[in-house]
Amino acid sequence: MKSFKYTINGNVYKVVINSIEDTIAHVEVNGTPYKVEMNKPTKKQVVTIKRPAQTLVPPIAKPQQANAGAEALRSPLPGIILDIAVKAGDTVKKGQKVLILEAMKMENTINADRDGVVKEIKVNKGDSVLEGADLIIIG
Repeated sequence: MKSFKYTINGNVYKVVINSIEDTIAHVEVNGTPYKVEMNKPTKKQVVTIKRPAQTLVPPIAKPQQANAGAEALRSPLPGIILDIAVKAGDTVKKGQKVLILEAMKMENTINADRDGVVKEIKVNKGDSVLEGADLIIIG
């Protein structure tokens, strides 16, 4: 299930793609379900949606209480995880590369924002993530 927010002519639409079967997509637009018929079967592809700079969107993921003193390193942009450079139990220093996120056809190095130990990795290589999603728990 993928969720998107679109602003068209000043109107905000929340679009959720529930499933795609052959040429039929099951979607919801602002909570109203629709069946959308497509001309050809879909192929897996990455679609990048650019938002206007003035559009403010709150983070999708809420902070999660992992362990006392542990905090989540969150995605600054929606994108796809290309590589994870650490594993659970590794000690990291502030500024150390922990993963690579592809966003807007560019590779973005995500660095640790503090010293600590990697408690949990919340994503896998190839995952699509939204802005604000928890990536790694560092304690």
